[in-house]
Amino acid sequence: MSKTFEGLIVWQKAHQYVLSIYHITKGFPKEEVFGLTNQIRRAAVSITANIAEGYIRLGHKKKLRFYNISQGSLEETKNFIILSKDLGYISLSEKEELYERASEIGKMLNSYSQSLIQQINKPSS
Repeated sequence: MSKTFEGLIVWQKAHQYVLSIYHITKGFPKEEVFGLTNQIRRAAVSITANIAEGYIRLGHKKKLRFYNISQGSLEETKNFIILSKDLGYISLSEKEELYERASEIGKMLNSYSQSLIQQINKPSS
């Protein structure tokens, strides 16, 4: 068990994903600074921020809520990745790589969430 949120593998992978989003959006057109660039970056940062906040919360239901918000933000970035590719801001290979990484993080978050749901639904002895 990790002593900090930074020790969570899902946070580490999500952090690398956020860094990739920042790197790739540096090449977006300047007119997108307050549009798509800002939107995808905010959604990406929300993934790791909610993992960190959920980690420290007491109680399985509270943790689950933040991990679920993180999942929503992750899905939001996937939508923006598709849009970025369709607008010609990123290549197909960049889209596929980001989408694959997002899917891996999503599976990990789902696993964390399912574990919490099992704990919540566990009958009291």
